[in-house]
Amino acid sequence: MNAIFERRVVREYRDQKVDDEKIKKLIESFQAAPCALHQTDVMELSVITVPELLKKLEEKTKNSCYNAPLVFMINTKKDSQFGERDAFVAAENVMVEAFDLGLASVYVMGGVIALNKFPDLQKELGMDDGFETAVLLPIGYAADNSQPEDRSHRYKVVRK
Repeated sequence: MNAIFERRVVREYRDQKVDDEKIKKLIESFQAAPCALHQTDVMELSVITVPELLKKLEEKTKNSCYNAPLVFMINTKKDSQFGERDAFVAAENVMVEAFDLGLASVYVMGGVIALNKFPDLQKELGMDDGFETAVLLPIGYAADNSQPEDRSHRYKVVRK
């Protein structure tokens, strides 16, 4: 549970690559995410580590990936009833695993809106036809050691 309570949003990363073993574990956490109606064909993942591609991604999304050395681009079928929800659950899995591995992350939505206007770049990043990007997850080593905010009373809770 520490990863859930201690994870924080990070928008500034060190210039340090994430090693392949950690990337493999992050991919495993993506693969372990639940999916609605067991429709495993409605979601796909592009793992972006190539500096030239990361630079293009930053340019097209107006730096919304914060120069992270690793970006998970989670894409869903355009006509899927539950794909986007599955992507959100998968993103949470990845962010919790990233924290457990000593990495930081941030859930990006504004960059998704921008990226979906550039299908040629999405294709270059590995997205299949008929899909759109649902979530961008910049991942890396935090540039600072700030503490997470208190999130214990963020939302209204009703108990009956």
